[in-house]
Amino acid sequence: MAEIEHDHGPERCGFVALLGAPNAGKSTLTNALVGSKVSIVTPKVQTTRARITAIAIHENAQIVFVDTPGIFAKTKQRLEKAMVAAAWSGAADADIRAVLVDADRGMDGNTRVIIAGLKQEGMTATLVINKIDLVRRENLLALAEKLHEEGVFTEVFMISALKGDGVADLLAALASRLPVGPWHYPEDQLADISERLLAAEITREKLFLRLHQELPYASTVETESWKTVKGGALRIEQVIYVRRDTQKAIVLGKGGQQIKQIGAEAREEMAEIFGCTVHLFLFVKVRDNWQDDPERYREMGLDYHR
Repeated sequence: MAEIEHDHGPERCGFVALLGAPNAGKSTLTNALVGSKVSIVTPKVQTTRARITAIAIHENAQIVFVDTPGIFAKTKQRLEKAMVAAAWSGAADADIRAVLVDADRGMDGNTRVIIAGLKQEGMTATLVINKIDLVRRENLLALAEKLHEEGVFTEVFMISALKGDGVADLLAALASRLPVGPWHYPEDQLADISERLLAAEITREKLFLRLHQELPYASTVETESWKTVKGGALRIEQVIYVRRDTQKAIVLGKGGQQIKQIGAEAREEMAEIFGCTVHLFLFVKVRDNWQDDPERYREMGLDYHR
């Protein structure tokens, strides 16, 4: 097949895996690189559970970003192990690996685990130091030098994903390093994620933002019904699974006010993203073993057996 030429050269396309410790800013960076919200963001660590594939265009290159779950040192539960396995799988399959490091946290135990994993697999990566607005310049330079000495990073970028500083330079650099080849997705596609899963992720984000103190990681959300109704509106039914009756009471809130507010916030964002009126119906069910249910893992795109 003949190469397609753009104004800036032949078509390029490839996968970039975004790796990092929990809460390093991978999802915020993914959204900034794509220019649209495709991955949920909360202050809570381990928000991202599945690999989210997002697509950006820069000149002649289509960059397929894989926003992976955070990699952390001590995995105990099955879900945690599956999340970390998904992150390393994304790294192995990628053309480029970019490791995000929280500038304020520096080289913590989780970052050391990532570096050790890269060394073990013989992988190199692009170093992306994030949240540079929180740290003095001399400290940033010292951190960059310390990380570079590990011998796995081929280049370094300093950014603030939240404020957008340095993001355009990072995007251009990654695009220029992709292999020549045809684009994998239509030009207007921003993510390789089903609308049903995206809707569930939106509701889970609102749940986390409102209840992250009271409801750490005991919940998940699934879209059970999705119908187009009169006037082109969407009727969406979702189930919020929790592990105990006490957690169900927290989600519902006094007189149902908590879940009503969560639903209102999720519905508003869904309407904006999907471009139509959304009728959202939320139900809360107790399933104490949902974290050990293979079906839940399939919904999240995770390997139950890892």
